[in-house]
Amino acid sequence: MPGRHYSKFIPPSLAMSELECQKLDNDATDMLIDKWLERPHRPDSYYDWFQRVRERKHLANANARRDQVLLWNKGVFVPENIFTRTVDTGRLIPLDRTWVTHVYHHRSMKRLTMMPVIFSMLPELMLLRGMHDRGCDEIYVIVTDLKRHEMDQVTEYFQYVCQNTAQGFCKPSVEQKINHDYILLNNALDRRTPCFPQIDLTLRAILHEKRPPFIVLFSHQTMSYSQILFAHPTFVPSHDMYHDFPSGCPNPGCTDNCCELIRFPKQGPENAAVLSPSSKKKVRYRYGRRARPKEMCNWIECDVCFSDERDILPLSGSEGSSEGSVEGSDLGSECSAGSNKAFTGLVCSRCKLVKYCSADHQRRDWEEHKRVCAKPLGES
Repeated sequence: MPGRHYSKFIPPSLAMSELECQKLDNDATDMLIDKWLERPHRPDSYYDWFQRVRERKHLANANARRDQVLLWNKGVFVPENIFTRTVDTGRLIPLDRTWVTHVYHHRSMKRLTMMPVIFSMLPELMLLRGMHDRGCDEIYVIVTDLKRHEMDQVTEYFQYVCQNTAQGFCKPSVEQKINHDYILLNNALDRRTPCFPQIDLTLRAILHEKRPPFIVLFSHQTMSYSQILFAHPTFVPSHDMYHDFPSGCPNPGCTDNCCELIRFPKQGPENAAVLSPSSKKKVRYRYGRRARPKEMCNWIECDVCFSDERDILPLSGSEGSSEGSVEGSDLGSECSAGSNKAFTGLVCSRCKLVKYCSADHQRRDWEEHKRVCAKPLGES
């Protein structure tokens, strides 16, 4: 690109990358999910984990129930019956929402299919995709051959660079450290494919131009693991839900708690690789679309955002019927809540897990919501 040059201190352009990009569309993702469900060793550790999630007691308190991250209340073990609550809208959406994957790799791998790469991390990607209504329609993966300790070194480098250069400038001492670490990594990974400068350029260019919630550094080494780099702490999965998530190790007899093919952060932000600066000051280059948690109408096409107040109104006609209605309310079929800043939404009276701005939007959402809508345990 004319007028652009590579720099470790300002975001590069993705057009400068020499890595090949293979794109897997929504249909390819859908096919991989079907193959994952048909794998011969079911039930496996992932199935067992989802089963444990299903058996966890739903809290009786309404506010606590709204904080539930993952639910499987009904039906067989398929993604369309498992729902996640998004961090950006508070909606419950099923795991069967697909995505487009952009896989960046060295040209020597051009003839190889990238579908096994995605298949090996499919459970993690489904959960990470399900955390967001927006921003995860496209997922970015960089394929490397980094070993375990090299992946740790590269991750530490990217965290330091992104957290100290987000304002477009840095102190001389920081600049000196970045240059020093860059030279060390470049020399240590000289025989890696792709080379470290291309990994560095491509990753920071994706962060700046595409602004995804996370990027995956995938290592195809046999005895290694891959790293998920999160753009912001709000994109990191909840520790309360994922603390016992399977490691992904293919060896059923493995007892090594640190053996993870995909380093899925089971301790929350505490041990996750987060790239955004910890400072709350305005920065010049912000990596990723910052998630601002809010509560919205559960109908996916509605943009009504409810207030932060805790008072809610019940949808008294929502006892699992597609003919639900709002009794005693003057809300019509149109979304009329947008002009009222104090409007806190109408909660589903059966599961008390979702809100709507009107009975009309509840009816539209019922075909999807009925797959998870159930009375909490302990209630008659």
